[in-house]
Amino acid sequence: MLTEEEKKEIMAELRHYEHRQAACVEALRIVQRHRGWVSDEIGEVAGLLDMTPEELDGIATFYSLIFRSPVGRHVILVCDSVSCWVMGYEGILGHLTSRLGIGLGETTADGLFTLLPVACLGVCDHAPAMMIGDRLYVDLTPEKIDGILESYGQEKA
Repeated sequence: MLTEEEKKEIMAELRHYEHRQAACVEALRIVQRHRGWVSDEIGEVAGLLDMTPEELDGIATFYSLIFRSPVGRHVILVCDSVSCWVMGYEGILGHLTSRLGIGLGETTADGLFTLLPVACLGVCDHAPAMMIGDRLYVDLTPEKIDGILESYGQEKA
């Protein structure tokens, strides 16, 4: 069930589009902003957009930044582009997985972090890179990663 606030935000977003279906990604982002992820129960959202649940599910599963299962409070997107690979992706990923105790696609036991790959963050001249929320981190080293994680409340193991 959508909350009144979610409905109000989606309806406000619909005013920006000629066709309701065009607001589908924004509607999914609204739900995700409130809940942290988008569950399979998207029928009510689909109804507001004049779409079937199957049509909306197709959109939701296409976009990698629409989370279809619960994620941690902070999602770490680690860039796995060619530039990042060449500049040390494997070492950075190894440090992240060791430090967090999780692999790609997993969430830490405390629910603080989820680690996900992303195809490109667009900062190839500062590879390797990762993003947490809307903050971009570049020229990564294991030491830099330790400081970044500590700033999000994850103490060094």
